[in-house]
Amino acid sequence: MRKHFIALAAALLASSAQADMLISNVNGIQVAPDGKLQHFRALTIGDEGRVKAVIEHPELVRLANITSTVDGGGRTLLPGLIDAHGHVLDLGMTQMTVQLVGTSSIADLQKRLRDFAAAHPNDAWIIGFGWNQELWPDKRFPTAADLDAVVPNRPVVLERVDGHAVVANSAAMKAAGVTPQTQAPSGGRIENGLFVDAARGLIDTAIPARTPAKADEALAKAQEQLLSVGVTGVGSMSTSVGDWEAMKRAGDAGSLNVRMMVYLSGTKSIAAVPAPTAWLYDDRLRAVGIKLFADGALGSRGAWLKQPYSDKPDTRGLQFHTDAELASLAETAASHGFQIATHAIGDAANAQAIATYEKLSQKYGRDRRWRIEHFQIADPADISRLAPAGIIASMQPTHQTSDRLMAEKRLGPNRLAGAYAWQTVLKSGARLAFGSDFPVESPNPFPGLSAAVSRQDVHGQPPGGWLPAERLTFAQALNAFTRGAAYAGFAEQKIGALEPGKWADFIIIDRDPTAVDAQSLAATQVLETWVGGKKVWQHSPSASPAERGR
Repeated sequence: MRKHFIALAAALLASSAQADMLISNVNGIQVAPDGKLQHFRALTIGDEGRVKAVIEHPELVRLANITSTVDGGGRTLLPGLIDAHGHVLDLGMTQMTVQLVGTSSIADLQKRLRDFAAAHPNDAWIIGFGWNQELWPDKRFPTAADLDAVVPNRPVVLERVDGHAVVANSAAMKAAGVTPQTQAPSGGRIENGLFVDAARGLIDTAIPARTPAKADEALAKAQEQLLSVGVTGVGSMSTSVGDWEAMKRAGDAGSLNVRMMVYLSGTKSIAAVPAPTAWLYDDRLRAVGIKLFADGALGSRGAWLKQPYSDKPDTRGLQFHTDAELASLAETAASHGFQIATHAIGDAANAQAIATYEKLSQKYGRDRRWRIEHFQIADPADISRLAPAGIIASMQPTHQTSDRLMAEKRLGPNRLAGAYAWQTVLKSGARLAFGSDFPVESPNPFPGLSAAVSRQDVHGQPPGGWLPAERLTFAQALNAFTRGAAYAGFAEQKIGALEPGKWADFIIIDRDPTAVDAQSLAATQVLETWVGGKKVWQHSPSASPAERGR
């Protein structure tokens, strides 16, 4: 390891290029190519914003051609963290709609809806996000009648926290042309104003599209929140063509600070974006893939299981596509050169996605980096099929802490062996990329790192961790949020580590994550965020936790 750093320092001195900036006096931590933690105390950045060298012992090196120096004050510096799976514009929009995350009951939801409606009398439609009936005492889904009792005259649509169900009031259903005789489409369910998975389309098509101005505002809000928690790169999932255009507008304006690896929403997007793009705006934006869906979510019992739900034996969830249909969609995307990212949560959906990719690998090769998004509930026998087909498991650690009690109810005790099985995935030889699925979960990656190493939530529950054999080391978890997430987006030559030639994307935080317990790790605060060698966000001591994206 020491020879590696000495070689870098020698290269720095020998180089004729000008080293613009020295970041010194830091407790630098990153994951080396061999998967082990790498420590350094200084970082040099060329004037174009790329790393020139990381140095273990700067006091032993005569640094030349430094035009500016930043003293890190002994604080910890990490590479910019990459969220492999998030919904960027949706994150911004949640700050502009009814806030329902953390509601404690139907009554609480109704109060928030009533207050928002009163404060926004001119909104033609009222949209909300974040309710989760599993957190309520009676655990029942909200109904149209619950919303009608509060807002009867304007359309109201409130989205579940996982994005796989909405509840609509009578005015919204009338506007959408939904009647008691309306049948749910294949892969969907309707009950008492609740529209699950494919049935969402019946309501969604009636909601006024967000204007370019709204999209621009949402993107700005999302970027601010992401940078505040140390996220400098995102796998932007289910990105609409309109959202892609908003990202390009931000790039044109020079206001795109988070690097976006974009996965367009479905094969219909190919009409507007017919092939993967080159990197744009100094490697800030690229359309790389197409997002598909194999099933729904566990919370709304839309995840497609091999066996019936333990707490509702009359259903196995929702299969979105036949094998032939999914294969056809995947072939369309692959034939246009796109990477494919398929949402699959239940073990039946995961098996279907794996089988689809196995066939694609035979035709296109395994280096196309097929992705399964979530890979939450897997049959242990299917995990060994990932690596041979070149499939990446794109997973979200905080889903495990949020879902564990629900997963136990939905699956029963005998089907948990492949649930949120991070260590098993790694031991199988498959690649692992971590994210949060924001705004379903907080975009803050530090609770994710904490969950990954402890299998506990931010309160330390359950004692000893849930299925603790699946815990990761800190190096493994950090790798999944940096190198692994970059590899999953075909960006490992540009980001994911601080190495010569890669972008100087890094964060400075308030503690050493290798020297604290899991709960303290979850509470880590980002002090500064740098992208391309420039500081793009700095912590304000007066900012509230909500303003910091916590």
